[in-house]
Amino acid sequence: MYRSVTLRVLRSGMLDELRRDAGKVAELLADMTIEFRGDRVFLDGEDVSGAIRENTVSREVSFVSSLKPVRDRLLELQQSMGAPRGVVMDGRDIGTVVFPDAELKIFLVADPRERARRRHAELAGKGGATVVPTVEELEEEIRQRDRDDEERTHAPLKRHPDAVVVDTSLLTIDQQVSRVYGLAMDVLEG
Repeated sequence: MYRSVTLRVLRSGMLDELRRDAGKVAELLADMTIEFRGDRVFLDGEDVSGAIRENTVSREVSFVSSLKPVRDRLLELQQSMGAPRGVVMDGRDIGTVVFPDAELKIFLVADPRERARRRHAELAGKGGATVVPTVEELEEEIRQRDRDDEERTHAPLKRHPDAVVVDTSLLTIDQQVSRVYGLAMDVLEG
C-alpha cells in the first residue's frame, strides 16, 4: 500500500514539493483507491503490481511512508481490510500499530547483504532496458531505508514484544513459507 502511494506521488511529480510541505500529500490521497485481487495490486483501478516493485519506488517509499497524512490514511484502510479477521498482512508497522492485538505477529528479518542479493536477482530477472543497481548499491539503499524507518517519528519500524522473529537469511522461499505456515497452524490449533 505504501509503495502504491509512493508510485502515485512519483507519477504526480510532487515529490520535491512534498519534501518542502508534507501536508500537500492530502490532495493525492483524497480520491485514491487501493485494491487487492489475488496477488495483484490495483491503484485507482490500474494493475500496478510490477510498477510498485521498481527501484525508483523502493528508493522513495521510506520518505513517503514517513508522512503522517499517508500513515493515517493507510492505517484506516488497513484496519478496515482486517476488520473481518482472517487476514494476512505484511508491513513494517502491521504488528505494532495496525494490528497490535493480532493472534500471530511475525517479524521477518534477513541479513541486509542477503536482502540486496535477492533484490538484485529480482531486478535482473525482469530484463528490459532498466539498469540494475549493483548488490552493493542495493545493500546501502536497504540499510538506509531500515535506518529511515527505524528513526521516523510516526510508527517507526520496531518489533512487537509478542512477535515471533523469523530470520530468513539462510532459508529458501519454501522453508520460509513452511515456517510461517507452521506458526499459523500452531495458533489455530492452540
